[in-house]
Order: sequence, then C-alpha cells, then structure tokens
Amino acid sequence: MTLHCDDMKKRRLKKTPIVILLCIILCICFVVAKTTNNGSANNNAGNVTEKNSSKRVSEKVKKKTMSLVMVGDVLTHDSVLADALKEDGSYDFTPMFTYIKPLIKDYDLKYVNQESIIGGPSFKYSGYPTFNAPDSIGDSLIDTGFNVVGLANNHAYDKGENAILYSNKYWGSKDVITSGTYSSFEDRDDIKIHEKNGIKYAFLAYTTSLNGYTLSSDKSYLVNVYSDYLVKDDINKIKDNVDVVIVAMHWGDEYTNTPTNSEREIASYLSELGVDLIIGTHPHVVQPIEYVGETLVIYSLGNFISNQLVLGLNPAIGLMVGVDINVDGDETKVSIKEKELLYSYSDNSTNFKVIPFSKMSDDILADYKSVEEKYMSIVGDVN
Repeated sequence: MTLHCDDMKKRRLKKTPIVILLCIILCICFVVAKTTNNGSANNNAGNVTEKNSSKRVSEKVKKKTMSLVMVGDVLTHDSVLADALKEDGSYDFTPMFTYIKPLIKDYDLKYVNQESIIGGPSFKYSGYPTFNAPDSIGDSLIDTGFNVVGLANNHAYDKGENAILYSNKYWGSKDVITSGTYSSFEDRDDIKIHEKNGIKYAFLAYTTSLNGYTLSSDKSYLVNVYSDYLVKDDINKIKDNVDVVIVAMHWGDEYTNTPTNSEREIASYLSELGVDLIIGTHPHVVQPIEYVGETLVIYSLGNFISNQLVLGLNPAIGLMVGVDINVDGDETKVSIKEKELLYSYSDNSTNFKVIPFSKMSDDILADYKSVEEKYMSIVGDVN
C-alpha cells in the first residue's frame, strides 16, 4: 500500500506524545533514583559521623587526669612549738601556712611529709633530737588542705611503739591518705587502692633509716624500712590493679644538694618495678628533679616548716612541686605543672611562716632573686 505524505505526517504526530511521555517518565525516575542515593549517602555520612563522634567520646573517657602538689618535711623544732603555743596551753600552727592554703586548694591530691610524729600527750611535746608533735599540727595541715601524708621517716620511731600507735589512730580518724607506719602486719599488708577522677592509684612510703633503731622481726610492721624485697613485694600486690604507683622515699644524706649513689640506685630499681612518681625527702635541702626511664623522680623537696635556718640558708629553702598525672589507656605520664621555692621564715625564732617565692620581697629575704636563681638551677628545668 502506498502511503501519502499526509498519512505519514499524521502517524509521526500520533507517536510524538508517547515519546514525550516516556522521556518525562525516565526523567522522573532518574531524579527519584538520584535523590534516594543522595539520601542514602547522607545517612551513611551521618552514621560515620556518629561512629566517629562515639569514638571521640570513647577516647575522652579513656583519657583521665588528676593533679598532685607536694611539699617537704614538717619539723616541729622546740622554737616552732613555742611559737604555736597559746596562753590556754593549746597549739595552733595554722598561721604558719597562711600563704600555702590558696596555692594548693585546686589540686586533687596534696602531699606533705610529717617527720615530727604525732605521738600523743603521754609524751612531752619536743623537738630535735626526738620529736613529738601535738595533734594540732595535723589539724593545721589538714585545714591547709593536705590530704596525703607520708609517715615513714628516720624520726618515726623517736618515741617508740606507743607513739606510732597513737599517730596511726590520729591519722586514721581523719579524711586523709597515709602510708609508712602501721599497727599490725594485717594493716601493713593491706595496701589500699584509691581512686580519683577515674584514676586508680596506690601511695607507698618507705624510709632507709630509723636513726639507729632496729625494729624486731615481730614488730617490723611499725615502720616501712626500705628493702628491695619489701618494695617489690608491695608493688607486685597492686600493680595490675592500679593506673599509677606513687612512692615516697625518705633517703639520702642530709644537707647535700646532690643525690647520693644510693638514691640513684633505688630510683632506678623503683623505675624498673613500674613506679610512676618518686617523692624524695630527708636531705632537708632541695635536690634535682629528673626522669629515670618513665619515672619522674623528685630527689628532695627540702624542708616545709622548720627552724633549721640556724644552720644557714640552705635548709630554709624548700620546694613545692605540682604535677599532672595523665592516664590514656595503658599509658601513664607524670609531668611537671609548676615548681616554686618556699622559705621557712622566722623572726629570731618567732613568727614562723612558710613564704612562697611568689610572695617574696627583699625585706623578707635580701637579694631573694639571686637566691631563687641559685636554687632553681639546682632543681633543674625538667618539665
């Protein structure tokens, strides 16, 4: 059959709407498909963001920190006792620490070495050479903010067993952490694990000397006298259950600003055992701070309060050190937050005060800037 031109034109016109309709349908399908894919992509992106956000939150939870500030020896010499004595026969040491209270208030843990045992009123209150301090020195330290107290030192046995038992009872009635003297083997072997800001830690204290006294084997629990075996056994008991191990060491030689070989050997040994921070006291003068392996070692904080100014300036200059303790998973890092020298001031053995160098003037200590430079150079620049 022969088609005329008019017939062919009519057929093409009939097909045109169908083609247009198909094109429109295809376009709609394409748009819908793209929108769906974009939605899925956006949802997936949202899921990734949520996962990443959860991961960041998890990481933040893993990273924990606490702060610790430390000062040195509390020595209630006779003149310090006399200055704290009131007309009614009571003692008040609180004014001696007026400058310190605001400096330490924001720290989580605040350490002091109580070298003058609180032995009770049945013994005469006395200074050097055999110390016995009234309860009020502890009350004043707690009022100042101190909540971690080292009790193992060469004067711990100055008044014998009964004084140690009294001291343990006194500190045990307070909301503080102590270590170094005990009332039984069970007490000594029950090493406490503490927690702050999600960080689990243990605090241990030892002394290398009891001023010539020797504890009998059946009373060796009274004071933690250092030995490699004892400290290793103690740390092995708790190391798998804590994030941080802190050890207070009463060691070294008096009045020398240089750590002894014995201090360095013990520091190395403690570092190998996994100790994170060593707080050194006993020399009564400041000594350097350094890392031994991963362990921060403060060899000596010097004195906090004393009347050893009679021996010259050296034992009157102490040190306050603040650190941050960061725990990230299985990793623990102790880093210096601040270092400040302290001056155990007295006016002819009266009006005792611990004065930080941030509050110092030449009227209090002549040429104090040079003194600060000298002793901070001994401490070193470890951060």
